[in-house]
Amino acid sequence: MIPFNQPSRTGDEEKYVLDALRSQRISGEGQYAQKCHKWFQKHLGCHKALLTPSCTHALEMAALLINIQPGDEVIMPSYTFVSTANAFVLRGATIVFVDIRPDTMNMDEKLIELAITAKTKAIVPVHYAGVACEMELIMGIAEKNNLFVIEDAAQGMMATYKKRPLGTIGHLGAYSFHETKNYTSGGEGGLLIVNDERFVQRAEFIREKGTNRSQFFRGMLDKYSWVDIGSSYLPSDLQAAYLWAQLEHADEINIQRLRSWAAYYKELLPLQREGCITLPAIPDDIEYNGHMFYIKAATDHQQRELIAYLKVHDIQAVFHYIPLHSSVAGRKHGRFNGQDQFTTVESRRLVRLPMYYNISIEDIRTVTKTIYRFFDK
Repeated sequence: MIPFNQPSRTGDEEKYVLDALRSQRISGEGQYAQKCHKWFQKHLGCHKALLTPSCTHALEMAALLINIQPGDEVIMPSYTFVSTANAFVLRGATIVFVDIRPDTMNMDEKLIELAITAKTKAIVPVHYAGVACEMELIMGIAEKNNLFVIEDAAQGMMATYKKRPLGTIGHLGAYSFHETKNYTSGGEGGLLIVNDERFVQRAEFIREKGTNRSQFFRGMLDKYSWVDIGSSYLPSDLQAAYLWAQLEHADEINIQRLRSWAAYYKELLPLQREGCITLPAIPDDIEYNGHMFYIKAATDHQQRELIAYLKVHDIQAVFHYIPLHSSVAGRKHGRFNGQDQFTTVESRRLVRLPMYYNISIEDIRTVTKTIYRFFDK
């Protein structure tokens, strides 16, 4: 079986996790968390980077930071993971879904302004597959309408838009270190990126259960107390230790994934030229991170047949999101603005192929040859 995913491992994870386990502080903000924070703040150039137990938690913190209230509206694509919407629905917001672009599967930036009402509080662009949304236009719309922008960059580590790391362009950003991502902190994990200095102190309070405990640990206070609302958004230092082993090899992992992505593209390009499939599109002015490789079949029926065919031949390929606006909770907590021209149709065509750190060229060729056989080529 060629699996769809294998979590990244560089070789030092066990050593660092064991070191953290033997330390005096494993519950959070230990030595490895501090190493990770410094790495992110240096490489991202943000005001603050704070590890969280998951990207879901980072998004929930963002909703708290911009003070989402019942009745507020938040604009986002329907083609995203449920956490993108849940974070704001939990605070009482209504989600306003807009259609996607068929080339990148990202929210269509030209449709955002049409979805803005007097209740709109924020825009949440999702950088699907690590391919940047058109952030320059989105930030312009937000500034014009006095809105917050929270980047869901769950899949975007090491990717950029016009030389700027994804997640660092909006007011806030969120990364994921789930085991399916390019970099993992041992199964789950996330990061809140604070780009607006106004949110730095409060982010620390919210993350520490609404207390000023972080200031206490830095010696700024002789005792800490409850100063704001918050929750338990600290990961253990075991997670940070696992992630640190990956960050030490961040460039190596990125280069290898890009090589794998390029190998898939080269092998499958003739099938696109013959009109059998559609390959991913990478716009100009961005740097991609090789997060996933997907193809689009001609129809949803063909997509299902292809996934089944690959499974029979011991290759695990999968579809991705079912659009949120068509779900039970999506209909209850949101609405689709305008016409669903591409979201449903394009999502039903998409097939994600096996893609992970150190996938072999031989396995990639096995996958592509099997796809050729499916199309009788």
